[in-house]
Amino acid sequence: MRVSIVPIGNSRGIRIPETVMKQCGFDDEVELEVNGNKLIVKPVKEKPRKNWDKAFKLMAERGEDSLLIDDSLDIETYNW
Repeated sequence: MRVSIVPIGNSRGIRIPETVMKQCGFDDEVELEVNGNKLIVKPVKEKPRKNWDKAFKLMAERGEDSLLIDDSLDIETYNW
């Protein structure tokens, strides 16, 4: 399939037909890789920090969100 490269602000882009988006499993983001003179477009396998909000909420409910290391400052410490 041949598509045109179009100007998008100071960049350039291509339009990916919806059928190709579905066939390749593309969502809102993709990963780009350059291999020689080829551009490889791959679906993002998993979004970083997915469901972290739920995990943090659960930690707080269980009381597991306490500091592991005391962050208080002892000004009297020798050679601080």
